[in-house]
Amino acid sequence: MLAGISADYYSRLEQGRQANISREVLDALAGALRLDEVERAHLYDLAAPGSPRGRSTAYRAQRPDPGLLRVISMLDHLPALVIGRRGIVLARNALFCAVYGHPMEPGTSYTRYLLLDPDARERIVDWAAAAHAAVAGLRREAARHPQDRRLRHDIAELRRADPNVARWWDDHPVGEYSSAPRRIRHPVGGDLTFDVELLVAPQVTDQHLVLYTVDPHSRTARTLPLLAAWGAEPAARVVTTENTGEP
Repeated sequence: MLAGISADYYSRLEQGRQANISREVLDALAGALRLDEVERAHLYDLAAPGSPRGRSTAYRAQRPDPGLLRVISMLDHLPALVIGRRGIVLARNALFCAVYGHPMEPGTSYTRYLLLDPDARERIVDWAAAAHAAVAGLRREAARHPQDRRLRHDIAELRRADPNVARWWDDHPVGEYSSAPRRIRHPVGGDLTFDVELLVAPQVTDQHLVLYTVDPHSRTARTLPLLAAWGAEPAARVVTTENTGEP
């Protein structure tokens, strides 16, 4: 009633039986359901799934954006990584690995590490909030790329592997991958506090430079140079290829 549509029409929408839904109807629904900006964008994606043309890009090899690579190559005093579709690590610097105590090899999944690795739960102080946000981001990505069968396979695998992930997914959270505070419990450096910032490549919007910034006068800022020396690596590692075959 609030959206000004019949119950029968609304049922057809929910069941995916109504084609050619107008923007006006979607706007009315978003207003009636009190959706925020991210949830509204998610609704539009669900109502108008990706075109067949998008299928050819779902399995295209991911290569890090050159601009993001130039930025990360200049960062040796802050933890940073470049992350792509499905949470795949495309590049990371040595300090990121030193902070997390994990090799985070390019081509592996940061999302899988975050959700399933026991060490992530020990090291990330606010793990539940970070993991829940990652699940919400996966749902948003799945709506953007409905033809990406590998993404659907990965989500199903994560749900089977952990009951928390399955429960969060079934709650239907939706969110953008976004900036957030992060606290890391490091066995050598102690508790470290960061503000995580995400920068998007203009030409490749599915890639993000994830940068862990710090208050320059904080204990974390004083500790990072010690961790950099302790976990030194010759250079930032970059993914050169990705297995893009279907699961």
